Amino acid sequence: MRSDGSPCSLPPSDLLLLYFSAHWCPPCKQFTPVLKDFYLEARQEEEGALEIVFISSDRSEQEMLSYMRESHGPWPALPHSSPLGPRLKTEHGVSGIPALVVLARDGRVISRQGREDVMSLPPARCLQKWKNAA
Repeated sequence: MRSDGSPCSLPPSDLLLLYFSAHWCPPCKQFTPVLKDFYLEARQEEEGALEIVFISSDRSEQEMLSYMRESHGPWPALPHSSPLGPRLKTEHGVSGIPALVVLARDGRVISRQGREDVMSLPPARCLQKWKNAA
């Protein structure tokens, strides 16, 4: 879904990043603008290189959409009430937020340390690292 609540589909990309976050989380509020800048720069570097999907731990859809409008990049989100969100958290061992899981196009996990990569490497180097691991 988009930040206005409307449905959308994912464009094809080489990498899919699952972003687990919430508006009430102070570390998330610090990391989200960094991720937004990373996302915009990475997409300028290479069109179709990556897409991010936000998986919210917000208490309501209204809080989630507000957070998306105020802080996020133009990436989509899983609907707030989707049972897929908790399942993905469990499947990827997410025990705290913010967390960024990097997947290859075929769904294989490339990294569960995406946040650390984004914080320590420029976008072009991150993309190269992740693509080499794919």
